Amino acid sequence: MRQHLTIALIAFFGACSLAQAAWYEYTTRTASGEIADPSAMTAAHRTLPFGTKVKVTNLRNGRTVTVRINDRGPYTRGRVINLTRAAARKLGYINAGTAPVSLILTDDPDGKPVPGCPR
Repeated sequence: MRQHLTIALIAFFGACSLAQAAWYEYTTRTASGEIADPSAMTAAHRTLPFGTKVKVTNLRNGRTVTVRINDRGPYTRGRVINLTRAAARKLGYINAGTAPVSLILTDDPDGKPVPGCPR
């Protein structure tokens, strides 16, 4: 099966309020069993339950998008989340490839940091 992938880098500092985000594109199935859709507002995370929503804000331009976790990964040290191409487009960094972002669990009224981030 044909697969396209641009690895997403999320390098977190402190309490994970600042991260460097990139985007990825799959044309296979996700770990949740869904068919991967690069045009969907979804993301991959190692431990968050499928269906968890995370608010991602581009710190360069203030654009925000909410993504749903539907895949597992990334598995490279220092990386915490992978965003789809569509999420990166909404955040305005497709051409740049990466952008500084903040991540907050939308289901958490206290805005606690995303689990799995180095402290």
